[in-house]
Amino acid sequence: MNFKDYIRVIPDFPQPGISFKDITTLLQDGAAYKASIDALRELVKEKQIDLIAGPEARGFVVGTPLAYSLGIGFVPIRKSGKLPAATIEEGYDLEYGKDKLAMHADAIRPGQKVLIADDLLATGGTISTSVNLVQKLGGEVVGAAFLIELEDLNGRSKLNGIDVFSLMKY
Repeated sequence: MNFKDYIRVIPDFPQPGISFKDITTLLQDGAAYKASIDALRELVKEKQIDLIAGPEARGFVVGTPLAYSLGIGFVPIRKSGKLPAATIEEGYDLEYGKDKLAMHADAIRPGQKVLIADDLLATGGTISTSVNLVQKLGGEVVGAAFLIELEDLNGRSKLNGIDVFSLMKY
């Protein structure tokens, strides 16, 4: 299946010069959505993963069905102030400012093997912050899986040798 056939490309969104890759059209097609999760599972199944962690919101859309298909748990990574129990946090830079991501302080036990999952790898800021949170809790990040990778933005370089799995590259 050519997954790019299910991605809507929107020029000049959210600003002029950006070519936005919209996954909602993939998600709306049950067979394509299932096939994309199945394809990611095939890419990562040999990694001996204990947990999948994914940043909100689209990391939930990719990470939870992937965790379910592997029969393992999922850990949400949220914006600061959104999780109800004790958290650890890490700040990161955005194009237009700063933000913080948080994870429950008891979400990962030392030594657990964790895969980070999200819809898209661009500059790597969100994902490298997610990696740092997992590592702060003693987890071992064994890879990062994405539906889409924007190669020109070189997000892989921020992942310090972590295995990257992506279904589509632009």
